[in-house]
Amino acid sequence: MLDEAIAPTHLNANLRKQFPGMWNLDGSPWRYLDTAATAQKPQAVIDATVRAMGVNYATVHRGVYARSAEMTLGFEAARRRVATFIGGREDEVVFTRGATEAINLVAQTWGVENLKAGDRILLSTLEHHSNIVPWQLLRERTGVAIDVCPLTADGCVDLEAAEAMLTPAHKLVALAHVSNVLGSVLDVKQAAELAHAVGAKLLVDGCQAAPRIKLDMAKLGCDFYVFSSHKLYGPTGIGALWARAEILDAMPPWHGGGAMIDKVTFERTTFASAPQRFEAGTPMIVEAIGLAAAVEWLEAIGLDVAHEHERGLAAKLREALGQRNDVTLFGPADSLGITSFALEGVHPHDLGTILDEEGVAIRAGHHCAQPLMEHLGVPATARASFGLYNDETDIEALLKGIERTRRIFAP
Repeated sequence: MLDEAIAPTHLNANLRKQFPGMWNLDGSPWRYLDTAATAQKPQAVIDATVRAMGVNYATVHRGVYARSAEMTLGFEAARRRVATFIGGREDEVVFTRGATEAINLVAQTWGVENLKAGDRILLSTLEHHSNIVPWQLLRERTGVAIDVCPLTADGCVDLEAAEAMLTPAHKLVALAHVSNVLGSVLDVKQAAELAHAVGAKLLVDGCQAAPRIKLDMAKLGCDFYVFSSHKLYGPTGIGALWARAEILDAMPPWHGGGAMIDKVTFERTTFASAPQRFEAGTPMIVEAIGLAAAVEWLEAIGLDVAHEHERGLAAKLREALGQRNDVTLFGPADSLGITSFALEGVHPHDLGTILDEEGVAIRAGHHCAQPLMEHLGVPATARASFGLYNDETDIEALLKGIERTRRIFAP
């Protein structure tokens, strides 16, 4: 935990300087408010990645020379670090290219093996496309049916409705821990209890939760959990799938190649145990080291600090925007680090363009959640999302940019 002097309102003054990407070439601060898409990287992560790519670099799991052995130890230490970070076991963590690949891996291995025509999957209205499309592809392959759980009035997954919808035919429930559009938070433990009550498994998309909520897989009770490094202040190109050991052990491999085998002959191949069974080929060595460095950096600050800091900034922005009669806010009042809104008479893309001229970066669009946009009755929203490097001055710059936009689009 950081001491009182630097947490949480003074957090930015001490942290922004650690992020090279938060500054313009002239030394002025860049008002980056798109952390829900991808987080900026602290210098500690950049340095760890550069060392892994440079003076420490070697392949893993193969070489008998010293540097390869050392890199192998570092790579597997990264897996242990990630497992500890989420409250799981080392043999339950599979490195993937990101949460999208992790969900596809589950769909095309566990899903193909365990789901058939007549079985059902329950999703929700607010899911990211990455937690919709893989299940649709599985539906085309197996004939499984997909149901969609509605939302509450403030944009949370309606677990009462989910309970009423679930039947023994449901074999999987797949939900986002935190909505990437609304910032609403799922009660994962309750969702797990509801899924298990009908014999279904629960998969949780934790992309927005992992950087700001302390995770414990045993306490959450889910069966699969996925997240991406790049939203966690780490490098792109790597993420993780956590699954219960007994589930992973029963899943067939997805990709074939080196590293995931026990023995290969032209007559027959036997496969390594999990998690190596799912990591064919040379793995993401540098990226894994970078992810571990990001986890170490974030844990040194504290997930509780991140949670309160980013939730507080979202609340301040919602309060300011709520005082305007030309702004529609979406999502719950206590959204977690994400504020989505619409400015009357201004398309979000136009707003985003003008804000960029003011040195403020937000996301404008459907945020890979087109069914949710349809539910909200808008083609797109403007989204400001916060990280540990943000503070109230970023909100002030955003509000100033909105005022300029309003003047430009004044009738």
